[in-house]
Amino acid sequence: MLTLPSFRLHRPARLEDALRILREEGDRARPLAGGTDLVVNLRNRLFTPAHVVALGRIHELDGIAHDARSGLRIGALARVADLAAHPAVRRLYPVLAEAANSVAGPTLRQMGTAGGNLCVETRCHWYNQSFYWRRACGFCLKKDGTVCHVAPGSEICLAAYSGDLAPALLALDAEIAIRSVDGERRVPLELFYRDDGARAFDLAPDEIIAEIRVPASRAGLEGVYRKLRSRASIDFPLAGVAVAARVEGGTLRDVSIGLTAVGPRPFTVPGAREALEGRDLDDDALKDAARLARRSALPLRTTGALPPAYRKHRVGLFVRDALRTLASRSS
Repeated sequence: MLTLPSFRLHRPARLEDALRILREEGDRARPLAGGTDLVVNLRNRLFTPAHVVALGRIHELDGIAHDARSGLRIGALARVADLAAHPAVRRLYPVLAEAANSVAGPTLRQMGTAGGNLCVETRCHWYNQSFYWRRACGFCLKKDGTVCHVAPGSEICLAAYSGDLAPALLALDAEIAIRSVDGERRVPLELFYRDDGARAFDLAPDEIIAEIRVPASRAGLEGVYRKLRSRASIDFPLAGVAVAARVEGGTLRDVSIGLTAVGPRPFTVPGAREALEGRDLDDDALKDAARLARRSALPLRTTGALPPAYRKHRVGLFVRDALRTLASRSS
């Protein structure tokens, strides 16, 4: 049976106390939100911190609120299930509601948090295993080893980012507020992620995500989220597509396509907004959108479940079918 490593648990009630502990302990500490990802990784000895800082008592990090002028504010500790069920999110940001409703299963959605899902650990067949499994394989570039088993000549880790909320929030031009004892900095979500799976986030050891902001200008967009996974009730995405757009009289406006699980970071499809702006939602537009998405998706053999070529193909199909769904809703 996999057990947790030894650590000291801190349960501060104030944000400043949590940030102080993280600053004092640095790499020796890890923040804990819902725990649905971190606890599993602790058992696998992917992390062995001396200190774990539980954030659950810090109420200022919780909550979901919408304002017509400032947009949507999501506290980092807001539960994924609450995000999926929130009336304003379902009505004004449906792509985010669909993405939240697809995360894992009902039990994990009740525990998992919005901020935690944005920081979910990158995944790879060679990394997300027990210590004993990894030791038998000589470890890997991301943890304890020197070779990326996906691409032995690579100097960076190619583990895939596999969160569900990020592509939807990227399609909605979200930004995040990051806090430390030095204050707050706001970062567009697209700049938060990096191309190296071993250093996947622009987040120092003494920083945490405090909240997520979605601008009011993206309210009212139609949206669809689709994902490919081994088991439809619980698994991480092997490919995920978020499409947000306005469809006015059969014409596309403000189109954005977010992808996940097809590279070390989530991203929006380059050139999609410009290529599809003002286009009639006909077969040519659907083919162009699917082609752009397929071209930008670069999945590798980070999983033994499905081959990269199939995952890439499904990305194109998801985009095509998502736009068809938007067309049917608008009509």
